[in-house]
Amino acid sequence: MTTGRCYKLSPSELTFLYNSCKHCFVMKVRHGIYQPSIPLPGIFSTIANLQKDYFADKRTEDFLPELPPGKVEYGEKRIKSDIISFSDFPATCYIQGRFDVVLSLDDGTWLVGDFKTGRSAPEKTEMYGRQLHAYAYSLENNAGDFLSLGPVTQLGLIYYTPADCDMDENIFNLKGGLEWNEVPLDMENFQGFIKDVLTLLEGPLPNPSEDCNWCNFRALTQNVEGGSVGLPEIPKCPDCGGPMAKRNGRNGSFWGCRAYPNCFGTLDI
Repeated sequence: MTTGRCYKLSPSELTFLYNSCKHCFVMKVRHGIYQPSIPLPGIFSTIANLQKDYFADKRTEDFLPELPPGKVEYGEKRIKSDIISFSDFPATCYIQGRFDVVLSLDDGTWLVGDFKTGRSAPEKTEMYGRQLHAYAYSLENNAGDFLSLGPVTQLGLIYYTPADCDMDENIFNLKGGLEWNEVPLDMENFQGFIKDVLTLLEGPLPNPSEDCNWCNFRALTQNVEGGSVGLPEIPKCPDCGGPMAKRNGRNGSFWGCRAYPNCFGTLDI
């Protein structure tokens, strides 16, 4: 075990990245080495913004009667949790991200939801549930001036599934229904999951995954003769041993640890 650090966890990282490749997850969270990003098609951002504007302040019975009585109160707000610690474990963490939607329910409690475009996928409920629990935990255990709400009593996914289209006076309309998938709320289980994540981060680096395209790409390039020729030499962090990146500060350029803010190691250039 390494000495305990305080890790920043993104709710989205606890879904696909954690599920798909533990090696890449640790590389990103502990060492600040990201998989190359692939921009999402702009249509998804457009749909998300239109949904946010359309559902603002709407009553649940006006757009999805399966939801408990209440109204849409917040859309796309940033959240940050207080430090999460365990008495028998040295490492700590906090959660920081941005939720899709929060509803105020008529019984005085709150519902945290997430919009998904596509067909309902019940088999992914557990994975998406981590993301929703991360939002809920952060709202009930907020840091500083970040949004504080509670109690959160319900979590769930709102699926929009395009199913039809037509034209009306030169306006192309894409039509589809909404479906509500409730996610069981179990904060005790979520906290156990967070402890497992910290154990993974503090332990040895997991082996690359055979099912990970990025791990396979790195392995293939390493086996090509001359594949590393011309690549810049990157120093190791004097504090954690991870790779560093060139950064600019008030006194000029320097090497800073890629794992910042989890590690503050620096070197002069």
